[in-house]
Amino acid sequence: MTKTILSALAGQTLPVPPIWMMRQAGRYLPEYRATREKAGDFLTLCYTPELAAEVTLQPIRRYGFDAAILFADILLLPQALGADLWFVTGEGPRLSTITTPAGLAALKPAEAIHVTLAPVYETVRILAGDLPKEVTLIGFAGAPWTVATYMVAGRGTPDQGPAHALKAADRATFQGLIDLLTEATIDYLSAQVEAGVEVVKLFDSWAGSLRGQDFDDFAMAPAKRIIAALKARHPGLPVIAFPREAGARYTGFARATGADCVALDNSVSAEWAAANVQKDGCVQGNLDPALLVTGGERLVSETRRVVRAFSGGPHIFNLGHGITPEADPDNVQRMIDAVRG
Repeated sequence: MTKTILSALAGQTLPVPPIWMMRQAGRYLPEYRATREKAGDFLTLCYTPELAAEVTLQPIRRYGFDAAILFADILLLPQALGADLWFVTGEGPRLSTITTPAGLAALKPAEAIHVTLAPVYETVRILAGDLPKEVTLIGFAGAPWTVATYMVAGRGTPDQGPAHALKAADRATFQGLIDLLTEATIDYLSAQVEAGVEVVKLFDSWAGSLRGQDFDDFAMAPAKRIIAALKARHPGLPVIAFPREAGARYTGFARATGADCVALDNSVSAEWAAANVQKDGCVQGNLDPALLVTGGERLVSETRRVVRAFSGGPHIFNLGHGITPEADPDNVQRMIDAVRG
């Protein structure tokens, strides 16, 4: 049996697009909140394979999505490289900062990450055995630029200002951090594939704050290196790239990097993306996640509009960003029915 997501990633236009959601395992689901409480804290949930596998499986049981995405966090990689990582309730992640050559030199080499990340690979092995046979297992990592923005600032920032400042003041140190993250990301995703994931996705959540040559150097170049290395190690591996808020730079991104699919945020219209991005292959996206909070007829009509816009080529239905904690689980089912109905 051919899995629908793999067919779309191979360039097939399907009568009904396969569907999954970014952050589909998460706080909008009561069963997730119960498991999270059992874990005690977020990092324990990430590093306890049985619990991480359970929350990955919950939306598959409830909705029958065509793919499951490994439950983890993009900041586990910097932690594996030696950065301190903790989560502040209600505020999100905090990291020790890397802003100097000495700080960069103190990080571990890329090949040292597997000691810390072994539980993540065990989660993948559990899922590879437990998922329904028709469901594709997606692994992921944060893209080097996005992960670097957290490592430089020590937290998420609205404009990625600290990373931009370091890039301007000491480009060599910043480039060194990007290079280390690129090598570590190759090793991390490769280990996920060896454990059983069938597709990998690269999340560049803050790509949209890069301009001109910086976009080429820090969004496109690392993606190209990662994808080429993964495909050399794992021939035929499909890769989804998500340079969020890239705008016009979505055009040609697949060709430039070797990605099999470009995921799109909802700041671009599906109609524009069909004309400018889908011509190079599979696209994923791009429903506004806010519609899963508000629901109603607009959710149904917008879902159908996205499906219609991308119906002329390979498409994986998804949101323009992760589902939010305020989303109504019933609205997710309405969206799925609108895609499949």
